[in-house]
Amino acid sequence: MSHPYETLTPDAVMDALAGVGLHGDGRLMALSSYENRVYLAQLEDPFEGHGAVVAKFYRPGRWSEAQILEEHAFAQELMEAEIPAVGPLLLGGSTLHRFGDFLFSVSPRRGGRAPELDDGEVLEWIGRFLARIHTVGAARPFATRPLLDVQGFAIEPRDWLLEHNAIPLDVQAQWLKACNTAIELIADQVRWPGARGQSSSEFRLLRLHGDCHPGNILWTPDSGPHFVDLDDARTGPAVQDLWMLLSGDRMQRQKQLGALVDGYEQFREFDRAELALIEPLRTLRLIHYSAWLARRWDDPAFPATFPWFGSSDYWQGQVQMLEEQIEQMAEPPLVA
Repeated sequence: MSHPYETLTPDAVMDALAGVGLHGDGRLMALSSYENRVYLAQLEDPFEGHGAVVAKFYRPGRWSEAQILEEHAFAQELMEAEIPAVGPLLLGGSTLHRFGDFLFSVSPRRGGRAPELDDGEVLEWIGRFLARIHTVGAARPFATRPLLDVQGFAIEPRDWLLEHNAIPLDVQAQWLKACNTAIELIADQVRWPGARGQSSSEFRLLRLHGDCHPGNILWTPDSGPHFVDLDDARTGPAVQDLWMLLSGDRMQRQKQLGALVDGYEQFREFDRAELALIEPLRTLRLIHYSAWLARRWDDPAFPATFPWFGSSDYWQGQVQMLEEQIEQMAEPPLVA
């Protein structure tokens, strides 16, 4: 059975751009995005000073038009607050367009590289802008975009994997035991919507970037960070946008966290109680990631890019990582 993206040929991308008044000069480069299809297109004539644009074709069926438009509106709010987020261009009165079966948007190209996360000044700079993002995010709730919760990031993915026989039988019982133990720990440690039927949270929830890892921050020495790819914007605790910027051993992560929070608190108070969420959030992402790969396996880009996925060795590795996370969640949280 063919996948919808198989029809998205270079000619189709050029036709889609032409349909919104942007004419490519024939130079088109696919960017490394798997959830959506994203292309850098050089234009015959610059548009509002942009000689090249980035066209994003959303994965059919993942988000509704209302959810995508709410992401775009959030990006616009950030830009109006002079926060360096990269949002879509307004073309023909809209930021969202249709071409065949695809919804797509067009954004300006931004240069930059991944930030140096061992540099305290860089982390402080990022922390200041994350605080400003969250100040905007706290102004009003999302109406249609989802909540980052245990149900959506652990329970439902676990059940989907089991129902679709995605885990080899020789490791399924081990994985399920580790997964259930991890979910129980998260439910025991924090009041979190979706855990054991809870509908409230002891943490303040706000609109987030949602996927703030180093690959979604473009850094330039003069201008600092540009935040890209709000495709996973959702409601959750502020620390969700901080923890993916931490790496290394505990001492390194502690130092990085200190610099981030120092910058953050120049603009907004940070609730230290949320530091207890870092390892639960990491665990949720771990569970969700395996289900994300399994759900996308009919897309030819996924077997080609992730050939190691799905084997018994892969799932045994997941068991080990879940067991490590269970240990991490039992340890005292980082401090800042």
